[in-house]
Amino acid sequence: MLLNVSADLIYSAQQTCDALLQIEASTDDGQRCDFNTLSLRSGTQLQETLGEHGIGMRRWISVTDRLEIHYELQAEVTRLAVDLCTLDETPRYQLPGSVIQYLLPSRNCQSDLFLEFASIQFEGLSGGEKVEAMRDWVTSNFTYDIFASYGGTTATDSFASLRGVCRDYAHVLIAFVRAAGIPARFVSAYAPDVDPQDFHAVVEVFLAGAWHLVDPTGMSQPTETIRICVGRDAADASLLTSYGILNLEEQSVQVTRASV
Repeated sequence: MLLNVSADLIYSAQQTCDALLQIEASTDDGQRCDFNTLSLRSGTQLQETLGEHGIGMRRWISVTDRLEIHYELQAEVTRLAVDLCTLDETPRYQLPGSVIQYLLPSRNCQSDLFLEFASIQFEGLSGGEKVEAMRDWVTSNFTYDIFASYGGTTATDSFASLRGVCRDYAHVLIAFVRAAGIPARFVSAYAPDVDPQDFHAVVEVFLAGAWHLVDPTGMSQPTETIRICVGRDAADASLLTSYGILNLEEQSVQVTRASV
């Protein structure tokens, strides 16, 4: 699937500061980025580096009083659809060293607090079948509400309210999956049917020796999802992390299927 992305961000700054930007996708084993350009209309680029596990691009920027960014991308998603129910768990002793961190509790995904719930609610299931049941639980029990959370909302907060945005859905699913002893990580992404259209958050689970995308909101499909970056939770995969106060003035994202 060929997708076009256009994104614009405008921030104001109270003082000069550095910021780490993570909105640029890169070519990997599930996508090919043919046209990928970022324009700084205000702000100064300092350095660029690959994202976690070589996924996406991180860019250090110096901001004085204003930051204006325009980003355009055309990418072909080559990832194939996979039936989760057919995937077995990878024995934990066989996990690659880089994957083990995604078994552990993190700042926004306190999986250790969901051990009892995951054990009882999803008893008798394993592997991809269990992950699919967990995804369906979140999809069925949550209400999408843009006013129900903020950047510091954790999986336990969202589980208590059963409301939130894609970030919160992802955090709860990650906490469930890790509580079951299966690695799971947060993925920042672009997808065409996100409503309201914005940067999107989904989950990757490690099954049968590989990472597989899962969207608990139900708004995106792995075959139409462009990965931007990954991390333990949203704190690792924030689109912009500032070392000083930045105020968001405007933000817009458009993701469309390309005409062929």
